[in-house]
Amino acid sequence: MMVTLRPADESDEPVLFQLYASTREHELSQVPWTEAQKQAFLQMQFAAQTRSYAGSYPGAAHLMISIGDRPVGRLYLARLADRFHILDITIDPGSRNAGHGSEVLKQVLEEADREGKPVSIYVETFNPSLRLFERLGFRTAKLDGFLALLERPAGISPRAHKCVEP
Repeated sequence: MMVTLRPADESDEPVLFQLYASTREHELSQVPWTEAQKQAFLQMQFAAQTRSYAGSYPGAAHLMISIGDRPVGRLYLARLADRFHILDITIDPGSRNAGHGSEVLKQVLEEADREGKPVSIYVETFNPSLRLFERLGFRTAKLDGFLALLERPAGISPRAHKCVEP
């Protein structure tokens, strides 16, 4: 089935929260909190992230990634005057490693290429998706502790930048 994007709306809130929570599972598995404390923390952090994205990038698109009618992820994308900046892309754990994220990223890159704009994203250096971004032509532009700003120039074919495995 084809991967599609559509604007997120209020009815997507429960799915969006679960997607966010899935990104924090490993971290929260290491704290001695009750399930209720973890849920309260996740709700607070999800709300803070949502406010932060809306405040910093008020024109950003907040999109649901779907396979057929089934939502499998989210994409926050800021189409800025000088570049496209991916604020967040998250695929549901049960749908990962099936090529859905790659397909969405290729769509974003093709759109950016048509407009002659580079694409950027911040990724933690320990995030397994870092290799995917490298395969798609992204390179580290800036490193701040464990956070890497990745950039991909406009018009770069992912095939031209294959990573060589050590």
